[in-house]
Amino acid sequence: MDIPRIFNITESAHRIHNPFTPEKFATLGAALRLEPETRVLDLGSGSGEMLCTWARDYGITGIGIDMSQLFSAQAKCRAEELDVADRVEFIHNDAAGYVASEKVGVAACIGATWIAGGVAGTIELLSKSLNPGGIILIGEPYWRQLPPTEEVAKECFAGSISDFLILPELLASFGDLNYDVVEMVLADQHGWDRYEAAKWLTMRRWLEANSHDEMAKVVRNMLTQEPKRYATYTREYLGWGVFALMAR
Repeated sequence: MDIPRIFNITESAHRIHNPFTPEKFATLGAALRLEPETRVLDLGSGSGEMLCTWARDYGITGIGIDMSQLFSAQAKCRAEELDVADRVEFIHNDAAGYVASEKVGVAACIGATWIAGGVAGTIELLSKSLNPGGIILIGEPYWRQLPPTEEVAKECFAGSISDFLILPELLASFGDLNYDVVEMVLADQHGWDRYEAAKWLTMRRWLEANSHDEMAKVVRNMLTQEPKRYATYTREYLGWGVFALMAR
């Protein structure tokens, strides 16, 4: 069980696998007014930076589930590094359909709503692990500006323009699901740069060490094309944020 290998290659040096920075996760933790011993579930927990830093800074406990063997191992190392391995647990598993055995105060899926077929399905899944009055966190893209053509949307890795909403419509969609939006923290272009541009050096170093690997041609093509594509499309059109929701 694992994610496609290309992500394990391009994001192997990432601590955060989305456009958030450490400062944004700290802002989010403070905005949520996290209290010590709050239990947090993170589906698609990546390399564990959110849970580990929140355990260090706010005293939370938690569990993270991720399909990547590499990222799960990195998360465990990060917990040891920050001396919070007794507070957070990371499990290499498929997060799709996962329900915590013990109810949590915060249930999160930060950028992996595909695990339950989209935002609505992911909110429904997370709610099964949530204490009454708890908070759901959804990380989701939105259009900063609508792409002028379907071709531009596809350059932002969307299937079509309709795959994402503009921010006001995304916020309204949570209300349509009978949830209040009680907080949000949005990524900025600096965060996008750190997420996307950091892949380029990783790819170059990987190519230098793995020139005969079967993935070398794919990685070479990505490294050649990605800087221009990213600066032209994703950086200009695509936003991303984490939205805190409470059931009405």
